[in-house]
Amino acid sequence: MTHPSIKVPALISLLSAFVLNLTPSFEAFAQEFPSKPIHIIVGQGAGGGVDMMTRVLAQKLSTNLNQSVIVENKAGAGGIIASEFVARSNPDGYNLLMGPSGNMVFTPILTPKLKYSPTKDFTPISMVTHFPLILLVNAKLPIQNVQDLVNYMKANPNKSNYGGSGPLFQFASELFKLKTGAPGEFIQFKSTTESINAMMSGDLLMLMSDPGPALPALATGNVRALAVTAPTRLASLPNVPTMAEVGLSGVEFKVWTALFAPSGTPANVVKLLESEVNKVLKQADVIQAMNLMSVQALGTTSEEFSKLLKEDLQRWTSVAETAKISTSP
Repeated sequence: MTHPSIKVPALISLLSAFVLNLTPSFEAFAQEFPSKPIHIIVGQGAGGGVDMMTRVLAQKLSTNLNQSVIVENKAGAGGIIASEFVARSNPDGYNLLMGPSGNMVFTPILTPKLKYSPTKDFTPISMVTHFPLILLVNAKLPIQNVQDLVNYMKANPNKSNYGGSGPLFQFASELFKLKTGAPGEFIQFKSTTESINAMMSGDLLMLMSDPGPALPALATGNVRALAVTAPTRLASLPNVPTMAEVGLSGVEFKVWTALFAPSGTPANVVKLLESEVNKVLKQADVIQAMNLMSVQALGTTSEEFSKLLKEDLQRWTSVAETAKISTSP
């Protein structure tokens, strides 16, 4: 009920003016961003491949934005904890997710009743890197190549376990099992580094690893690389064959990491972050740092990556259904 001294047309005019005055404030917020530290949440443990590349990006963004960019590890549940945290965060650009394809493609495909949607609860900012996986075993085992591994797994089914920090690594390993007929049980770890340590201590037979933590482990001589999932050999591992070269062409794929904001983040903020991420990924020292981890720095627009994300979800959902790949009981 309106006040008797205020006519309806006048009230409408006042309300219209109030609503219009909200727009400049919203735009001013976006233009002032960032006015406080930005947190990039990583769902994997410190020292893993995703963590390492995130820290390279964060350091550069901090300099370019003249604001602290803090990497915060929230490891657990194969990256689900971190993803859910960012999905529930205020959509203001101050809590971002470094989401590998494991969390944003394979987890949604393989995990029933997931509490976040990669397409509905997040706004893609940019792809950051893409990279292959490396098939590793303990160097002390009598396994020199992929066929040796398959023979060993079939002869020792009770010892045929494999690990990883999320569904991506399970998915890749299940494809390997599907192509070779080898048995194996999946064990989940908080990070690839943790799974490598378990393998070196004799608690794990094999794993598909991202290059970041795999290369230092290989340098110690305690780990042996048998194959890579890339279409061509890696410059850092020229003597390691591709899966196709050992007769397993269906196990080829590259993994990506990308920066995400919660859905509803202002478009101006998303575009600013997209622009700054792409600037960083073109810097020579960043490209070199990524190359040392055998990952390729690759920026995209938000729109380009949104399209790729949807295509990957469709593609790998179809593969999972065909191969009957599911999460472990």
